[in-house]
Amino acid sequence: MSNPEPPRNCPLCPRLALFRAANRGKFPDYFNDPVPTFMGEGEIRLLIVGLAPGLHGANRTGRPFTGDYAGDLLYSTLLKHGLARGTYDQRADDGLELVDCAISNAVRCVPPENKPIPAEINTCRQFLSATIASLPHLRAILALGKIAHDSVCKALGAKLSAHPFKHAMRYRIGKVSLVSSYHCSRYNTNTGVLTPEMFDAAVKEARIAAMPQI
Repeated sequence: MSNPEPPRNCPLCPRLALFRAANRGKFPDYFNDPVPTFMGEGEIRLLIVGLAPGLHGANRTGRPFTGDYAGDLLYSTLLKHGLARGTYDQRADDGLELVDCAISNAVRCVPPENKPIPAEINTCRQFLSATIASLPHLRAILALGKIAHDSVCKALGAKLSAHPFKHAMRYRIGKVSLVSSYHCSRYNTNTGVLTPEMFDAAVKEARIAAMPQI
């Protein structure tokens, strides 16, 4: 099985490697490397997949969705549904723990303007596929945004035409259920594309798919 985590200072995507190098000069106190999956306690039955680290969020802190608005909404919702415990404080050392779930990204390095190009998404999918394969108890995946949705589908060997992106839709792909949501970005919430209630519904659907006995 392939390694689920890219190496520090991963060279596979030249544009992203150059961007990381530039950010080390601008922000020397930032993490500035591929952001590893945030693994929870217990049996990992739910995997949450985002797009990519934010420049001043996960790229700064080294933990997915930590340090920006998207993390505020994501972690507060996970805490509400018992998928996390502790206190989220926008720091990787805040003591927050995930419960039976993990969080990763379709692209592990911060891209310029938060926009990875198709070649980078395709190159990084090997780590997404390896992450999925490394979780023997996985029952559901929650994909945040269309890019994450499409990359998960490809990692699972599913046809995109048969699994179009739609908010809070649940698909069964092999042994795994795929639930997708509009990304919990500030832009989507400010424009009304995604409301906290809509996001809550998607997380609840994923939680039920992963842990139907709850």
